[in-house]
Amino acid sequence: MTYLLQTRDQLGGWMSKSAAAWIVGAAAAAAFVPVFLFVGIAAEGKPEPEAPGGGGALNTKQVPAQYAPWVLKSGKQCKEIGPAVIAAQIEAESGWNPNAKSPVGAEGLSQFMPGTWKTWGRDDDNNGRISPYDPGDAIMAQGRYDCALSRQVRRYVDGGNIVDLALAAYNAGPGAVQKYGGVPPYDETTAYVARIKSLIAKYEQAAGSDGKVPAGQKMAMPVSGNPPVTSPYGMRVHPVTKVYKLHTGIDFGAKMNAPMLAALNGKVTFAGWSTGYGNRVVISHGTMDGKQVSTTYNHMSAISVHVGQEVRTGTQVGAVGSTGYSTGAHCHFEVQVNGKYVNPAPWLGLK
Repeated sequence: MTYLLQTRDQLGGWMSKSAAAWIVGAAAAAAFVPVFLFVGIAAEGKPEPEAPGGGGALNTKQVPAQYAPWVLKSGKQCKEIGPAVIAAQIEAESGWNPNAKSPVGAEGLSQFMPGTWKTWGRDDDNNGRISPYDPGDAIMAQGRYDCALSRQVRRYVDGGNIVDLALAAYNAGPGAVQKYGGVPPYDETTAYVARIKSLIAKYEQAAGSDGKVPAGQKMAMPVSGNPPVTSPYGMRVHPVTKVYKLHTGIDFGAKMNAPMLAALNGKVTFAGWSTGYGNRVVISHGTMDGKQVSTTYNHMSAISVHVGQEVRTGTQVGAVGSTGYSTGAHCHFEVQVNGKYVNPAPWLGLK
């Protein structure tokens, strides 16, 4: 565990310095807990409620019951920062400890510094005080600040992920994002963003986990809804390597951090990093018609299963991303029969 201190440089950016490790109570013992000082920006007006985004619907079973209503409410303040992001950020910041306090003075569930709290804190729980130790006040202020940062760093997205930039700005300051035109190359900040992104899938509502394959299909779709096919199985020029080769699966258009779902009951045989595929999960479905069948899920922003885990059709295995050799967020899904890639379309009932 490390925490991050920040100081202004002469260009108005932010420079990071590692400091000693510390632990905030038993509840946070397993979490990476960065502490931060904020660059000041003016508080926005009353936010207009919009559909949550940047992390999908909230899996309330993973959130302490007393905090779930606040996380849901905070995650509706802007479309970029959904409730799953809010929840993942709280775990990374304080391990859900409302009394957390860092050695440099960051306070509460969301680890606000006093100066920043003066700008963003409000009496959201209507108890007559404005306190970073009041979970309702803290969680709502966290969402307000995240949303303001997402608007401020939007200009640097350029096809990337605004959630990454907003989280980086929350940790290192928006001046650092401006200076580097993206996530600043500070070890603490990149680890902070990666930590939260790895937790988002945990807090997302797994869609369609009913263990059923639709009629007329051998497998269920790996993403919910009716996603468009953006690149079919077959020979093509690879968009990154520019090599003419077999595209071993089907690409579906899907939003960043949308849940990726197991297409069939099975057992996870691989869950980790692969150079070309980025975050990748492989599921064995055993023998079908005398042949060994597996499916793979690739380029994910986060993985939510582990090797050896039994999964059912519709179980969330991770979240849509753009890791590895990828040019943008999408779901790359593959089917293997006896270890060889085959066209997934017939298995999914696609023409």
